[in-house]
Amino acid sequence: MRKIIGRLFKMSMILGLSLIFLLMSAGYVGYTDKIEEIPLEEKVKTIQQDPDYVTLDQIDEQFLNAIVATEDRRFYNHGAMDVISLTRAVLTNLVEGKFVQGGSTITQQLAKNMYFSSDKTVMRKIEELFMAFNLERDYSKKEILEMYVNIIYYGDGYTGIKEACEGYFQKMPKELSFDEATLLAGLPQAPSRYALSTNYTEAKKRQSQVIACLSDYGL
Repeated sequence: MRKIIGRLFKMSMILGLSLIFLLMSAGYVGYTDKIEEIPLEEKVKTIQQDPDYVTLDQIDEQFLNAIVATEDRRFYNHGAMDVISLTRAVLTNLVEGKFVQGGSTITQQLAKNMYFSSDKTVMRKIEELFMAFNLERDYSKKEILEMYVNIIYYGDGYTGIKEACEGYFQKMPKELSFDEATLLAGLPQAPSRYALSTNYTEAKKRQSQVIACLSDYGL
């Protein structure tokens, strides 16, 4: 009986590893197809040449701290992926029996916004991860964060931090108050749900979470 169980266990391990290998191989092919179609350097150049693109020194530091504290608090300490956040998300989703929490890093979110759709499929996540490794290899954390805040959607038709600041507050990104910075930093998680024009009450609730994250982050 023990021999049978041992053999079944070995077969399960082999099948599991084979499936992972096949998925990773297919994901790598999908990633390379996208890179060959539009090289990463070309994508980055297009983003940085946008008339509304702003550099980190042109953005309120409170906002940048709030984004990191809320979206990826270990951003400066991990690579393309955060094993701790990913493990927590997987366990939470297994317990809930559905997708309720993501474990994506800021780098992965940037990769998604640059090349991929929002479809929550295993293949897309693998392709996204390969792209994130590419970003981490070729660009600094500051460059990645800078591109991220310039490319993400903040609701109400505003893409990028400059558009959002001008549209919501009639201000430049450097001029944000603490209240405005923490309010804005909460929007990217669910831009439609927290859009200030239609869901201001929900956005304020989200802002409380952002401020709590900042406190936990030590700021």
